[in-house]
Amino acid sequence: MNYDMLHKPGADREWNESFYFNFYDPHNDICGFMRIGLKPNMDERSMFFFLMLPDGRAVGMRGAAPAGDGSLSVKGLEFIMLEPERRWRLRYQGPMARMGAEEVTMVSMDLTFDCLAPTYDYRRSVGAEGERIARQVASEHLEQFGQVSGTIDIDGQRTTVDGLGERDHSWGVRDWNAPKMWFWITAQFDKGAALNVTKLFTEEGEVSAGFVHLDGRTVPLTHADIVTSLDARGWPSSLEMALTDSEGGKHMVTVEVMRSVQVPFVGRDGKSSSLMHETLARYVWRGRTGYGIAEVLLRQ
Repeated sequence: MNYDMLHKPGADREWNESFYFNFYDPHNDICGFMRIGLKPNMDERSMFFFLMLPDGRAVGMRGAAPAGDGSLSVKGLEFIMLEPERRWRLRYQGPMARMGAEEVTMVSMDLTFDCLAPTYDYRRSVGAEGERIARQVASEHLEQFGQVSGTIDIDGQRTTVDGLGERDHSWGVRDWNAPKMWFWITAQFDKGAALNVTKLFTEEGEVSAGFVHLDGRTVPLTHADIVTSLDARGWPSSLEMALTDSEGGKHMVTVEVMRSVQVPFVGRDGKSSSLMHETLARYVWRGRTGYGIAEVLLRQ
């Protein structure tokens, strides 16, 4: 099966197909995350792309265009599948705005994402009830971690990127304001050790999903308890996770937020809204230190 194929849309107006990538290069201290979402029933292709830079700045771009042919190219951001479930090319060319300022930065990116483990299907973590609860967020959900390499030019200054990251591919109904809250957490410790955690809170219940990858094996996660500490602004500053895998293994993980970007999502009704905290975080797990994205979405 080619998990990276595009799927026939469902009937719901909010049916969505989403491709997302993130990366962090600890040597150059540069982090990026990006998404292209297709909503063919609304004639929409949307994107966002953000960079968190070594000097503390964050720059970003959000945009939308008509669905067109459904290609993964929107407002200068392009995802090119070179080999299904193995290799992608990530490109961007254009302006990015500095968060909280009018300053505009010109960015050119050309990265390759090489997958380091098999694609993980969230169905391995959740049963029919979990799928039912998650149906307004994206009932089909795939994850994969990998190595990211290439170059990013920022206002003519080139940085060579060599780091690790995560990608996901989901399809189904996507309403950003349907859940009360969610955690989506990715961490890479080296080329052979990584974890992924999702904890979804809805009016109908909770869902835990994800995996731990270690010693050449990917083991499903079946339960996650997450305790969050907030700073004076009400933003996540640290997390403590107690994870249980399908083999009964227990995993304690501490998470320290290093920097973050806030991405708002306003509902189609113009009233409902959610705020997504996309944070670069440092993780400690079984004596290993790793990095990745800890995403926390809160309904406002």
